[in-house]
Formats: sequence, C-alpha cells, structure tokens
Amino acid sequence: MDITSCGTFKETLKQYKNILENINRYVSLNEDDEKQFISIIRTTKIKRRQFIVQPNFICSHQTYILNGAFRSYFVNDEGIEHTIQFGIEDWFISDFNSYVNQSPASLFVEALEDSTVQQISYEDVENLCDRNPKFERFFRLVAQKSFAFSQRRVLSNLGKSAEERYLEFLNLYPAIVQRVPQYALASYLGMSAEFLSKIRKRITTKS
Repeated sequence: MDITSCGTFKETLKQYKNILENINRYVSLNEDDEKQFISIIRTTKIKRRQFIVQPNFICSHQTYILNGAFRSYFVNDEGIEHTIQFGIEDWFISDFNSYVNQSPASLFVEALEDSTVQQISYEDVENLCDRNPKFERFFRLVAQKSFAFSQRRVLSNLGKSAEERYLEFLNLYPAIVQRVPQYALASYLGMSAEFLSKIRKRITTKS
C-alpha cells in the first residue's frame, strides 16, 4: 500500500481505526508503526455460511472481524459438531493451532452472518514482527490471552453444571447469545439444543 502524503494517510487510517485501537490496548503505536501494519491488511467481505478455514488446509491468515459473526467448530467421527469459539466485532478468529504451526487445520471457521473481515497473512506477520518488536509483543499477548481463555473454559466445563455454564456465558457475552443460533451455542456449552431450550425456559419461568 502506497501512502504518499499526510492527508492520504489520514483518510486511509479511517478504514483501519478499529483494528488499530485493538492493538493500542496492548502496545502503543506511532504513525510509522501504523503505516507498517495497515500495509499488510486485506479487507474482505464474507457471505453467511461461507468458510474462511476448513480442515486439512493450512490456515494462512489471522482474521479480525470488522463486522459480523463467526464460529469455529470441529466435527467428530460420529458427525457431531463441537463449537470451539465464537467471534463478533473487534475479535480475532482462526484455527490458531494450524496458524501458529502452519499445519493442516482441524477446524471449520464459518460466517454466521454476512461479515467484513481484515486479514493478515502468516508470512507478513512474521516479517513484520522481525522488523518491529511492538508487533511481536502484541501477537504474543493475544496468544497468551487466548490460552488463558481456553483454560478458563475447560475449568468451567469441568466444574459447573449446564445451567451454570449457560448463565456464566450469558453474563459475559449477552450480545453473542442474542446473535448465534441455539444449536451452535448449545454445542459450545456442551449440551444438546433441546436441553439448552429447557434451561432457558426454566430460567424465564423463575424470573
């Protein structure tokens, strides 16, 4: 991306305001840093039900959700889907194991709504991190946060009842509960859609 003037850069910057604000929560970027980063971003529109990652193909991009909603899931040998992650605006989503190791993916990552994403390739990220330690720190902190989240989820699944897991998720992510299909939310919480429906009805009756 050729940014030749201050005015042009400021206009260009508007397209990347959200993702740059996300990064600035972790590291402080100056104008040169921002120019380096936005030069490797590609903005793409994704249709509902379209996949951006599929099993057996290497996940070559990190994906930032500008608008829309996604889920990642895998399908076991019995054909049952298990939702691993949801993503909405201002979140990153990927098959992170495939991305980090550049190995074949085991997950599907599917758009739940018509969406717009901003993607950065593995090679571009690696080159950028080599040149600028701020971005190495940013991606390391994001990876650590993702790992900590996964650990909390495992502990929640082991130690809480189905209703407690649903209420915890509802409290933390009310916007996601309103936007994702019930079957996807149920598979994320480790229960059937029918059982989740019973829990919701019981909670509504109590209130």
